[in-house]
Amino acid sequence: MSMNFERARHNMVEQQIRPWEVLDARVLGVLESLQREDFVPVRYRKLAYADIEIPIGHDEAMMKPVIEGRMLQAVDVDPGETVLEIGTGSGFITACLSQLAKHVVSVELHEDLSTAAAQRLEEKGIGNAELHVGDALGGWQPEHAHDVIVVTGSVPEVPEVFRGWLNPGGRMFVVTGDSPSMSANLLSRLGATEWRTESLFETDLARLVGAEAPPEFEF
Repeated sequence: MSMNFERARHNMVEQQIRPWEVLDARVLGVLESLQREDFVPVRYRKLAYADIEIPIGHDEAMMKPVIEGRMLQAVDVDPGETVLEIGTGSGFITACLSQLAKHVVSVELHEDLSTAAAQRLEEKGIGNAELHVGDALGGWQPEHAHDVIVVTGSVPEVPEVFRGWLNPGGRMFVVTGDSPSMSANLLSRLGATEWRTESLFETDLARLVGAEAPPEFEF
């Protein structure tokens, strides 16, 4: 018997995401309408709406839907804003952001993941997302600063280079700390050097490649 993805999508929103205090109508609308199953590897397609991380290769995984929902709500993207996504992955968050923002730039370390994501976005008719292959921690640079940044892998602490890519008045979602108790944070850039950090919730997210803390030197 074939799976009713439309019902599963509705149940995900009503039984997982909304109860986790995601109440923003625009965010819920995007998650209700975008076919997440089309961004999941075929072997895991029936798990597209389960409350789990889904492997996508290279030891990477799609976030749990509840984390995606909280992240999208926290950054509160305005339709006139531009977004930088660090870690394209499957392209699902890219697609969500494209529905909320004016333009999305997304960078992915693994070329095959970026290529697959680009194909999925094209199949959805999404034309306001620009994908790049590069290492955000190893020399890749966006052409300009953005209004919103979302980091889809965790870091021990927020890299200074990421801060420089955010416009004054902008917001950044980033998970910091060490497994198994990490903090999902919303950083707001109030001015050239003034920042506000809000801890949103505890979670445990795979490291952004290259973001491992160096071992402590022992004398």
